[in-house]
Amino acid sequence: MQITDKILLITGGTGSFGSAVLHRFLNTDHFREIRIFSRDEKKQDDMRNLYKNDKIKYYIGDVRDYNSVEPATRGVDYIFHAAALKQVPSCEFFPMQAVKTNVEGTQNVIRAAASNGVKKVICLSTDKAAYPINAMGISKAMMEKVAVAEARNLTDTVVCLTRYGNVMASRGSVIPLFLNQIQKGEPITITDPNMSRFFMSLEDAVDLVLFAFENAKPGDLFVNKAPAGTIGDLAKALMDLANKEVPVKIIGTRHGEKLYETLCTREEMLKAEDMGDFYRVPADNRDLNYAKYFSEGDKDISSVEDYHSHNTEQQDLEGMKKLLTRLPLIRKEVFGEDVIQYPG
Repeated sequence: MQITDKILLITGGTGSFGSAVLHRFLNTDHFREIRIFSRDEKKQDDMRNLYKNDKIKYYIGDVRDYNSVEPATRGVDYIFHAAALKQVPSCEFFPMQAVKTNVEGTQNVIRAAASNGVKKVICLSTDKAAYPINAMGISKAMMEKVAVAEARNLTDTVVCLTRYGNVMASRGSVIPLFLNQIQKGEPITITDPNMSRFFMSLEDAVDLVLFAFENAKPGDLFVNKAPAGTIGDLAKALMDLANKEVPVKIIGTRHGEKLYETLCTREEMLKAEDMGDFYRVPADNRDLNYAKYFSEGDKDISSVEDYHSHNTEQQDLEGMKKLLTRLPLIRKEVFGEDVIQYPG
């Protein structure tokens, strides 16, 4: 990154992504100040005690509340917008809460950023926003639409998006659940062993955001080419690493779950630019002249395929184990190494 002495704001900054960003940049000269904005004073206090670094400034607030977001953006150069409701079941039961945080909260962050001259806002999205079938994915898809719509009307603030798959060992994911069940000798509960998922580390997620940071034009969406594998192989790999065999219990697909996850729809792949390890999907910048929607169509869309976790690079059992051994959770809980684990 060719920047120095700037101010960065991370919304939802006490989560695992915020911690990974701190780990990457805290001891560099890229940022003279990193602001952590979140609702949870306990997590902020834990972070304050963990890092003990005056470069980190803490802001209590909620992205739903513009009046708490706006002061946090004053003087800021860049924003990584990670605040969100991310759990599929909770969003299914409380969909309007997902709307308030993921959709309205994103608009608040972008508008506060624009009012205070922030140079760039990078909004973090999820593979569940592509062809969404659950409330969390739908709210994130709407978040993406809000970000692109806001980007069209801004001249001094660049707004862009990143979309990535499951972050391995993040809070609420299956890896900590499976590992806990294995350690207790309990059956591993699998919804469908043939389900496939993209697998990314937190470092991969940070790399994607930084690539967007350096290459984005207004309204761009960036996706990284991630490996994938089945949930059944993931469970076997964890048992092999833990050197412990436990029964596997198939409990059936949960409400709102997909057999595989899509990172780029075929409509997006039609205009995507291949940038090596990443895809860049430019914004649709047509205006409200409706005639264009009838006169400017796309080429044969049937010739293009989605980019999803069934057709990307597939990890076999050994490949899965190699991915897992990179994780601080596995290195600590399975191999007994003294490593830093990022908070939830």
